[in-house]
Amino acid sequence: QVQLVESGGGSVQPGDSLKLSCATSGFIFSSQTMLWYRQAPGKEREFVARSVGLYGIFGYADSVKGRFTVARENAKNILYLQMRDLAPEETGVYYCKVEAFDTWGQGTQVTVSS
Repeated sequence: QVQLVESGGGSVQPGDSLKLSCATSGFIFSSQTMLWYRQAPGKEREFVARSVGLYGIFGYADSVKGRFTVARENAKNILYLQMRDLAPEETGVYYCKVEAFDTWGQGTQVTVSS
């Protein structure tokens, strides 16, 4: 079955960078569109970034454009999210998801605080 394991979160200061990883299994990673979401405390989960599997096409929420970069390593079935210049309001749990499947990983906590 589809499995998603996010990692790489942590506590950082405003302006810092962080790189998240999502290890996947149970499906053909290279052909699937992968998504990153985040959920701040007390708020709904929101879209962050998209990586279209076969075409090298990427998409981002307006709030992260120019600061976040999504990448994928198809040979290892891993999705990444490089985040730069983080702000306190970006604190939350970050999740990866396969667009085609209704499965979520456990997420990884990112805390941005001075």
